[in-house]
Amino acid sequence: MISTAMRVARVGSPAELAAAVLMMLGFPCLMLAALLPSVPAFAVAAAVTYLADHYLHHRGSYLVNRLSKVRAGVSIRFLVRELLVLLLLARLDLSRDVIFYAAIACFIAFYGFQAPHGALITLIRNRRRMPVATRNVDLASRIAIPDAPPRFLLDRSTEKMVHLDLAALTGILVTAETGSTVFGMTGVGVTLGLAFLYVVVLAPYVRGRRIPPDAETVLAATDAWLREYRPQTVLYFSGSKDSVYQVNMWLETMEQLDTRPLIVLRERVILQNLAPTTVPVICVPGGIHLMNLDLRTVRVALYAANVGKNIHLLRVPTMKHVFIGHGDSDKIASVNPFSKAYDEVWVAGRAGRDRYAIADVGVRDEDIVEVGRPQLAPIRASRAVPEAQVPTILYAPTWEGWDDDPGNTSLLLAGENIVRELVAADPPVRVLYKPHPFTGTRSDEAKAAHERITALVEKAAVERAADPRFLGDADEQTRARTDLARIEARLAELAGPAGEKGDEAEATRDGVVDGERHEEIAKLRTEWNDAYWRSFGAGEHRVVTGAEPRLYDCFNVSDGMVSDISSVVSDFIASGKPYAVTDSAALGAEEFKLQNTAVRAAVILTNTAAELGQLLAAVRDPAADPLAGERAELKQYLLGPDEPPSIEQFNTATADLAVKAEARNAGQKRQAAAART
Repeated sequence: MISTAMRVARVGSPAELAAAVLMMLGFPCLMLAALLPSVPAFAVAAAVTYLADHYLHHRGSYLVNRLSKVRAGVSIRFLVRELLVLLLLARLDLSRDVIFYAAIACFIAFYGFQAPHGALITLIRNRRRMPVATRNVDLASRIAIPDAPPRFLLDRSTEKMVHLDLAALTGILVTAETGSTVFGMTGVGVTLGLAFLYVVVLAPYVRGRRIPPDAETVLAATDAWLREYRPQTVLYFSGSKDSVYQVNMWLETMEQLDTRPLIVLRERVILQNLAPTTVPVICVPGGIHLMNLDLRTVRVALYAANVGKNIHLLRVPTMKHVFIGHGDSDKIASVNPFSKAYDEVWVAGRAGRDRYAIADVGVRDEDIVEVGRPQLAPIRASRAVPEAQVPTILYAPTWEGWDDDPGNTSLLLAGENIVRELVAADPPVRVLYKPHPFTGTRSDEAKAAHERITALVEKAAVERAADPRFLGDADEQTRARTDLARIEARLAELAGPAGEKGDEAEATRDGVVDGERHEEIAKLRTEWNDAYWRSFGAGEHRVVTGAEPRLYDCFNVSDGMVSDISSVVSDFIASGKPYAVTDSAALGAEEFKLQNTAVRAAVILTNTAAELGQLLAAVRDPAADPLAGERAELKQYLLGPDEPPSIEQFNTATADLAVKAEARNAGQKRQAAAART
């Protein structure tokens, strides 16, 4: 019932739901207290509404945004409470008292201060929003970008402003209870004084040297840097906050290119969530600004996703355009007809080429290049499981997708069965549950299934924690947790204080990566991953969400995997370990294998998960693994040969395509010269 109420109210936790209920009930209670009249009851109800409002804002609750859509925004809520204070005073026969008129004047003036305050906040943000935002680009030597205003002035500014009426309201209530006007007048003075001071402090940040240069100056400086840097290969990306992983997976590859790389992003939220990199990054939200950037030296443009905004760069004929995608799988997205808009499509292995041939969506075979998967280098090969060790099984289902195809994810029909079988396995196994980051974003049913599976794993983890067979080395776990605390403290130190990061303009000015610090962070993240897995028992079940530990780190500590049709399966095949895939659409094993290349060496699960025993037998005993040979063949078919290394194949393909771009451009120049003569 609580989960249903949370979904209806669009809140993320029971605490948020409780705060929302208290806030909603608080206002009728305020009215009732004013009508009685009762100053103590009014004070209690007011305190509840203040605290609930503050908590919901602090949590960034979606409900707060929704209330503003139904004319119950934060300013209205505070104004209603102020009007109810006046009603309370009238019911107390204080309508002819000086405090009544002072309260009216205070609330009118205070509401008046909110207009210039809101205007100044909007002006500051707009004037400090540059047409481009960058990382690892030296704009500071070309243009003057001033410091951002202190973050406490801008963060949750509306909430901070309206809460200043607390002093006036408190003083007025004390006056109503005691009869002493001093308290009320003092509170009124404090509220109006602070509101005036807030506006005065903001005013200097909207003029003069406190604002960045205009758009034309910033774009000219960016072009000047581009002419000096002369980028050759661009990774272009557009998407939502949840899709940032699709570009993050290519950062290390871009850092290893033989040519000068550049990353071009289209959404500010992607830049804000981009993983650390040494590659120069330019975020250009405006299509016209992008089309006017000086990218004349770029010869190869790489696209990690098929999105509408790709057209803004695809229109440039002087560079060759390549779809590299963000994973290799048998999903229909891997053979999107839009792919024929690119000059080439780069796939991991022969399987990618064959998919396009079978799909017949207009991508020519000669435009497909097999380059392997450079991102898979961190995945370690299969290992023998020691007899005394509890094997680890990773359950990594994909998300529900954009439609209601039952074959999209195993979460809905099979997820709970899979987890129940795994946690009850005898001999025992450890379960790692790592859901897709998009899980539950479109389907409430999928979100509910995920929550039930999480509860199953966590309950099993609690039960196992009480079993001495799975406790592990307590001293080693203590040392690991100590290491984690040390590493996290150092990472936080390297990242800098969260309250001093400034805004987008300041980040653009100061966002040139320190090479030594970048290397130290990479080393610390490796150490963190090692300490994380040592910090709990080798048999302890875990739900793994968030960016860390990464999916490939989960691969490396697992002995087998259960998943769905997605790039996760193709990537896991690089390890050579046994895996199972769920036929959620109930196609039947033969048809399922016929339609999905990546499952040809998998244990095929029905929605009952009754076949899991085959996977567990293969994990525990190599002699009981009849699919080992097929997995080796499938690995090469899907991901290409191990030699030369994939990054070498990728660099070769980049160089070859750059030559084609140069040849095309030279031909155009010759034709233009011939036309002039």
